[in-house]
Amino acid sequence: MRPGHGTERARPSGASRASRPGAQWNKRNPYPSTLVENRLLSSPRSAKEIRHYEFDLGDSGIEYSAGDALAVVPVNDEVFVGELLEQVGANGSETLDGRPVTEVLRTDREIRTPSKDLIADLVQRAPSSELAAVVSHGDKHELDRWLWGRDVLDLLRDAGPAAPGLDELLPNLRPLQARQYSISSSPLAHPDRIHLTIASVRYGDPHRMYAGVASTFLADRVAPDGTVDVYLQPNASFGVPADPSAPMIMVGPGTGIAPFRGFLHERAVSGATGRNWLFFGDQHRDTDFVYEDELTELQEQGVLDRLDLAFSRDQAEKVYVQTRMLEHAPELYSWLEDGGHLYVCGDASRMAKDVEQALLAVIGSQRGKGEDDAQAYLADMRRGKRYVRDVY
Repeated sequence: MRPGHGTERARPSGASRASRPGAQWNKRNPYPSTLVENRLLSSPRSAKEIRHYEFDLGDSGIEYSAGDALAVVPVNDEVFVGELLEQVGANGSETLDGRPVTEVLRTDREIRTPSKDLIADLVQRAPSSELAAVVSHGDKHELDRWLWGRDVLDLLRDAGPAAPGLDELLPNLRPLQARQYSISSSPLAHPDRIHLTIASVRYGDPHRMYAGVASTFLADRVAPDGTVDVYLQPNASFGVPADPSAPMIMVGPGTGIAPFRGFLHERAVSGATGRNWLFFGDQHRDTDFVYEDELTELQEQGVLDRLDLAFSRDQAEKVYVQTRMLEHAPELYSWLEDGGHLYVCGDASRMAKDVEQALLAVIGSQRGKGEDDAQAYLADMRRGKRYVRDVY
C-alpha cells in the first residue's frame, strides 16, 4: 500500500473545527451512529475478550483524524438496574420528574462507580461499615485500592440496614458519563466509518459477576445495526508525524494497538515514506495476537518495516514490550537520532511508566552520558512533540 500516493490530511485548527460540517455533534448533542460491525478479535480461548467495532458516520458530516478518540454514550444494564432497585426496596414503578426511575437509572445515572457524595453519605449512615473503616484512615490510595472492583451495589450491601432508600440514593449518583476510546482507523482508508478496538470488561466469581458499562453495552446490548450515541473527541497532539519521511515508532500492547492501526493505514494510503516500527504484545500469541493478518499484510507491502512482539506468558520468563525495546537498544536509538517520533498508547499505571524507564535506559546506554543527559534528551523529544503518549 505504501507505493500508492494520497494527500496527507492537515489536522484542523481549533478555530476552524467549530465550522466543520460535523461540529454540531457533541456531548450535549451526540450523533446516533449505526453500529455496523461487532467482531471478536481475540480467540474464544483467550482470557480476554477484545472486539472490533465499526460505526457508520452516515450523513453526520463528522470528519476525524487518525489519533482522535470517539466518545461512546452507554446505557446501563437493565438487569443490574433491577438488582439495584431491589437492594433499596424499590419495585421499579417509581418515577422521577415524570420519568420511570428504571429509565433514569439506565440512561442518566452512573450506577457502577460510586461517587464521592455517595461514599460520604454511606460513611455517615453506617460508621461501623468496612467502607467507613477504610475512609477513617484518611489514605486516598488505600481507599482507591479498596474500591477497586467494587460498585454501588457492593457499597449499599456493605452499609446493611443503614443503606439509603431510593429517594436518598438518587441525588448521590453522578450523571452517566460517556467513555472515550482511541480510534483505530484512518479517514484516508475509511472516511465513512470509525473503528474502535475495545476489551470487554468482565470479572468476578459465581457469586457476583461484574461488567464494564460501555464495553459490555457494545458487546452484548446493541442489536445488529442498532444505534449508539457518539461524538468525536479530537486529539491534536496525537497524530502521525507532519513530516511523511520521519520514522515512526509505536509502542502499543493489548488494545493500545488501536491508534497505531489507524496510523499505519494513514501512512499507507498517504504514501508516506518514513519507516514504521511497532512494538506489540499481550499474554499469548495463539489467542491474543489481534489484527495479525493485517499486520502481516502491512509487513509484506512494505508499510510496516519492523514488528517486535512480546507475548508475556508464552515462556517461563515474562517478556514485555519494554523488554524488546531494551533488546534492540542500538537500532531504536538510531531511529530516534534519525528524527524518529515515538508514541505510547495503553495502561498509564504500569505499562507506560515501564516503557518510559526502558526508553531512558536505551538512550542512556547508547549515549553513555549518564541519567541526567538521558532525561534531557527525552525532554527535548517531548518539546519537539516527538515523544507522545495516549495513556489511560
